[in-house]
Amino acid sequence: MDSQLIVANIRRHVPLTPEEEAFLKAILIPITYRQGEIVQPAGEIGPGMIHVNSGCLMTYYTDRDGDEKVIQFATAGWWTGDLHSLSTQEPSIFATRALADSEVYLLPDVRMNELLERYPVFERYFRITFQNSLVTHQRRLIQAYSFTAEERYDSFQQKYPHLEQFVPLKYVASYLGITPEFLSKIRRKRTTH
Repeated sequence: MDSQLIVANIRRHVPLTPEEEAFLKAILIPITYRQGEIVQPAGEIGPGMIHVNSGCLMTYYTDRDGDEKVIQFATAGWWTGDLHSLSTQEPSIFATRALADSEVYLLPDVRMNELLERYPVFERYFRITFQNSLVTHQRRLIQAYSFTAEERYDSFQQKYPHLEQFVPLKYVASYLGITPEFLSKIRRKRTTH
């Protein structure tokens, strides 16, 4: 698996020396998942942070009625993982599944701590990454409270322009907080105009 995407992603935010890059590459664990395969089951402590090299992962929780509520999609170049589970060492309430054949790099929790202690540049990189993630989640909350379903769908299409090609509409609808039937209605309305 080619590690150039993850290195390029990091270098967009911080410079890396050859030594820092080599150490990072040495501790990353490449894993391949098939479409539909569970990457991280709910009820277990998260193994670490996951960087998507190719494909698409979906993080979700299952509510009392057994419905899957989508929290996040992670496509090439994105990180995913349950920070609460990692920081508290408590079982995760979330599960992560591959929505397409996917190649990922696992950065195990223990090795991540070693990376951060040994090379402070990675502390800065992950601070920037987590800040950006927090902003994204805050904007999503604002959209959930203030945007119409159509506006949320527009925002989704801008953020994930190619995702609908391989993600079942029921998951897109869940992410948007609407029913699959209402999403179909929005899509039909757009094709007739």
